[in-house]
Amino acid sequence: NPPIDTTTPSGKLVFHIFAALAEFERDLISERTKAGLAAARARGKVGGRRRALSPAQVKTAAKLVKDKETPIKEICEMLGVSKTTLYRYVAPDGDLREH
Repeated sequence: NPPIDTTTPSGKLVFHIFAALAEFERDLISERTKAGLAAARARGKVGGRRRALSPAQVKTAAKLVKDKETPIKEICEMLGVSKTTLYRYVAPDGDLREH
């Protein structure tokens, strides 16, 4: 198969037709994916990664951070998370973050 010569009018036409078909296919895939996600949500499925901490663990962590008696490293070890994860849920002053 010879390559498409895009310098000629017929070559440009063929190239544009292939591009239009590729764009159409991409849009169809996107549409199907969105429909599938909507159907899963309607069935009660929740997408995404699971939370590292339960709401009860977050409240406990916030109390411990606010009291300042337990070192942050110890709190993280108790909960099995990193400092970054802890601070994603709880501010350094012990206030809960919207997460």
